[in-house]
Amino acid sequence: MEKIERRQFLKIGIYSAAGLMVGSLFAFSKTDREIDYKNPEDLRKFDWGFLVDTTRCIGCGACVRACKVENHVPDTYFRTWVERYEIDKDGRVRVDSPNGAIESFIDDNFNEAEIVKAFFVPKLCNHCYDSACTQVCPVGATYESPDNVVLIDKERCVGCGYCVQACPYGCRYIDHEKGVADKCTLCYHRIHKGEAPACVNACPRNARVFGNLKDPESKISKTLQQRRYGQLKPELGTNPKCYYIGLDKEVI
Repeated sequence: MEKIERRQFLKIGIYSAAGLMVGSLFAFSKTDREIDYKNPEDLRKFDWGFLVDTTRCIGCGACVRACKVENHVPDTYFRTWVERYEIDKDGRVRVDSPNGAIESFIDDNFNEAEIVKAFFVPKLCNHCYDSACTQVCPVGATYESPDNVVLIDKERCVGCGYCVQACPYGCRYIDHEKGVADKCTLCYHRIHKGEAPACVNACPRNARVFGNLKDPESKISKTLQQRRYGQLKPELGTNPKCYYIGLDKEVI
């Protein structure tokens, strides 16, 4: 793990926000590109997963901005966001995410001498194998695709909000302009064109990794085999597919 002092990674965040971009940690094989993505049998060859390396995240907000633009997310809502955790010498934990961290965390409202640990944790839909949202939807609008992505049928959704209440990760919201539920889709429209989710492409530190969990040669599969990882709230039995490297015990 690269050790970066708090003041340093806040500065890095400024530079990242200026538009530093890197290549995606995701790629389709030639065979994958020839797959018919309208064919459920072909789709079942995939099991899309997501990995976040919190040791690399600098809280720049580039992922949040990219998601907003790509998916036309309304101003007051977020499909992905970044939380900042600060632990002081007395063990007290402060968590904040001003405006989803879309403008990073540049502020001077902390006593640096009191902080013993600080880090960032990106959040998004966990696309759980046993998702609570799919179980509570009264009209079947929330469903799991053949390639294991939890999606919403906007034509069927009645905006009741049951799924929003059921999600233990706070990843859903009701778009009141459209009257339907919404959330991260892993940029489903992009991955079927052989492109990575927008947030993955935007991250200047390669903190986000996306890929096929059924492919042992994929970047995400190899990383999960080689690194220790955790999941958010595993005790709930939802079997989330968003994995975290460097997940601290203070993360909620």
